[in-house]
Amino acid sequence: MSKRNVGVLVMSYGTPESLDQVEAYYTHIRRGSPPSPEQLKELTDRYDAVVGGFFPLRENTNKQVAALQETLRQSSPDVDYRCYQGLKHASPFIEDGVRSMAADGLKEAVGIVLAPHYSVMSVGGYIKRAQEQAEAEGVKMSFVRSYHLHPKLVEALTLRVEAELRKFAEAGAPRDRVRVVFTAHSLPEKILEMRDPYPDQLLATSRAVADACGIVNWQFGWQSAGRTAMPWLGPDILDVLRTIKEERQAEYVLVCPLGFVSDHLEVLYDLDIEAKRLAEELGLSFARTASLNTDPLYMETLSDAIREADEGARQS
Repeated sequence: MSKRNVGVLVMSYGTPESLDQVEAYYTHIRRGSPPSPEQLKELTDRYDAVVGGFFPLRENTNKQVAALQETLRQSSPDVDYRCYQGLKHASPFIEDGVRSMAADGLKEAVGIVLAPHYSVMSVGGYIKRAQEQAEAEGVKMSFVRSYHLHPKLVEALTLRVEAELRKFAEAGAPRDRVRVVFTAHSLPEKILEMRDPYPDQLLATSRAVADACGIVNWQFGWQSAGRTAMPWLGPDILDVLRTIKEERQAEYVLVCPLGFVSDHLEVLYDLDIEAKRLAEELGLSFARTASLNTDPLYMETLSDAIREADEGARQS
């Protein structure tokens, strides 16, 4: 009996691969409006401050897709799942990934975003673009909307928080004096009026990890807000750090960026450089949890979610 062939569109935000791609990348994010020279320099400087280039950042996503492909191969011997990348702001774009699946003769597919929490403005946008292209190509496609409370995801995050708390303890920091701050990418405040599930899902994941660790000294903070006229969700992580210092809530801060699944600019610059620098200025001891990247527990989370969506589509 031959295996079923099912495409897997692995979607993510995307990042430029070289210096000469930055302007086109930034222009795409700005919906066709080129950045000013000052804006372009600021973004370029941030990448340079992190790694001096772009290849390691893009390679993080490539490695995740390859690891997911292997996990699916091992966990699903009866189905031939084939992974394709689809990026929001860089090539191969979401539509390119769907076209590639169709060109390879695939008629069934599952789409999943490398982001555990659903928002109509983030994951919803990925799904919309993929669905429209799938319909045009004649590919029957189902989607994973979120997986924010998958037990293996919660376990992976819990292990990371515990690992950093142990380091604090070894350095003489009492556990109850470490303030754990869970973070994710901010979105415009208008999602609250839309009753978007994004904030509630993030709090649910944070609470699940905190409960698993047995910690009560924690809160949620936002980061990486866009610079637009409309207000974005807060408080920002930098304001959180200032409040912790001003109100003497703790001397030690551990940030767990559970809204991000790999080492990209929002983690390597916004936290490791910008937030860490402010914490040092405030006299706070600062650390963050390691990113999920290709952690087997995260790969199994994605694999489980994909297979569940595939089965659900077959039964519908």
